[in-house]
Amino acid sequence: MPRKDERRLRVGVLGCGPIAQAAHFESCTKARNVDLYAICDVADDLRERMAATHAPEKSYADYRAMLGDPELEAVIIATSDAFHVEASIMALEAGKHVLCEKPVGVAVEEAERLQAAVAASGLVLQVGHMKRFDAGIEAAKAFVETEMGTRLAYKGWYCDNTHRYAMTDAVQPLIVTSAQARKPAVNPKADLRRYYMLAHGSHLVDTARHLAGPIEAVEARLTERFGAYCWFVTAEFADGTVGHLDLTVAVRMDWHEGFQIYGENGSVLGKIYNPWYYKSSDVDIFREADGAWHRTLGADGHFYRRQLEGFAGVILNGAAMTGASAEDGVASVRAMAAIARSAESGRPVRLADVTGAI
Repeated sequence: MPRKDERRLRVGVLGCGPIAQAAHFESCTKARNVDLYAICDVADDLRERMAATHAPEKSYADYRAMLGDPELEAVIIATSDAFHVEASIMALEAGKHVLCEKPVGVAVEEAERLQAAVAASGLVLQVGHMKRFDAGIEAAKAFVETEMGTRLAYKGWYCDNTHRYAMTDAVQPLIVTSAQARKPAVNPKADLRRYYMLAHGSHLVDTARHLAGPIEAVEARLTERFGAYCWFVTAEFADGTVGHLDLTVAVRMDWHEGFQIYGENGSVLGKIYNPWYYKSSDVDIFREADGAWHRTLGADGHFYRRQLEGFAGVILNGAAMTGASAEDGVASVRAMAAIARSAESGRPVRLADVTGAI
């Protein structure tokens, strides 16, 4: 086991489904400044099995009861997307800090409502865009902010692939399911356009915003063929950078994710791996000043654990937040909604004008 800090954040995980099993339980166990204090799920069989496996101090069937525990300090929201906002607001109202899985919401208005609740609470809410804690992306961010100078262009792509589950099933833990699990009123996969945008587009958009700044407008085209969906998006960034975003599900090749950034004093080329390999991105930074390429190894590729340690550091030590804030979460939802509206209308859409669901 990794060495733990003396002072550790007592965290409860809401939801014992796939993302909790694949990422959050292990992250709480391994994080140097966090303890898995509690878990909560309405499915008795699932909750009891996870409690036996991960050994939290407390186990709850009722979320309000977990929030009422005075020893609990923070909550990870690991539920279906439709429950993120309400569960987060309940935690904030109970005086608990929140790490909420991405996307923070499924509509602009509810995401803004959560942002207002965060501001009123004075508590920490971080959105689970764990790629911000990829050492390669951190190196790219540092170069962009301190050395690149004026940006010219940003290109980003996120392409899930047809062979993904054959690959991830080999490295992920066996995911346990339950017939008692609470599900949204509407099956999220009933509308695949919306599902893919929420599940995958949220990563594509946040990485673009993280590296190239706020997006002001988009113009999107969507092509659907042989069961595949392809969004090509022209993005206008606030600083004048021109952008192109490619969201494709599913490509007939290996997982294909990455970015390119062209700037005044150099360029960055990034290849991002499937997150379940816990492998930092291959990010090559070209510095015009020395005419050479540079690459960070990034040996620690456990992004989920690193994001949790960063979240805990903000709360325990007053560290600066390097993860995605509630404001970032709202901006991501706005961008996805704008892409959806533009693809439907065939016209450019400004993010400031967007309302409604993705």
